[in-house]
Amino acid sequence: MFLVYKIRGLKMSNSTLIQQFFPEISTKKQAKLGEFCNLVKDWNERLNLVSRKDIEKIEENHMLPSLTIAKICPFAEGSTIMDVGTGGGFPGIPLAICFPESKFLLVDSIGKKIRAVQEMITHLGLSNVETFNGRVESIPRKFDFVVGRAVTELPKFLEWVHSSIKPGSRSKLPNGVLYLKGGDVAEEIKKTGIRDAQVYELEQFFEGKYCQTKCLIYIDGRLLTY
Repeated sequence: MFLVYKIRGLKMSNSTLIQQFFPEISTKKQAKLGEFCNLVKDWNERLNLVSRKDIEKIEENHMLPSLTIAKICPFAEGSTIMDVGTGGGFPGIPLAICFPESKFLLVDSIGKKIRAVQEMITHLGLSNVETFNGRVESIPRKFDFVVGRAVTELPKFLEWVHSSIKPGSRSKLPNGVLYLKGGDVAEEIKKTGIRDAQVYELEQFFEGKYCQTKCLIYIDGRLLTY
């Protein structure tokens, strides 16, 4: 059986959503997160990094789900995190802004997307982030955590990354996978054969149409035996 964690939600208001839901994030980091949102909007006019139909709701549809990872599993200083299928830089760049003492590798197989992400990283002055254009299976390094956001079905994602997790437990959660996904996550988890996945429902945290049926799935790396 997988465990479902429900987080007390708050109603959205007209205030900045990052400030509303993540008051613990410093003013300086909130400003950097806002700057990143503006960069994504600018790049999206030239390159389809994220869905154009919801680009005006970038905080609600992209930033808040990414920052849920920071809420559930604040990374310890010195942690290493790989973001697989980063696309427009979610969730990797927001997490890198929040955790400047951790190291991030953002991976995508589409060259034009990873080049745009690198441009944004340079513009933001993020010295704790690297990028890689290619398939995750070709990366020999191991990481404390692998994160991703609706790249593919969960079983396939775990096939790609199961050997990328190094043993250890110094953050709030033991090293493992943190995956943002919508749809029938119960069926996807069942297909993996993993019994102890933890599921955090976003709609219990953020009231909004986008967050309905969206979840953050955490899987302890020690359970990934293939």
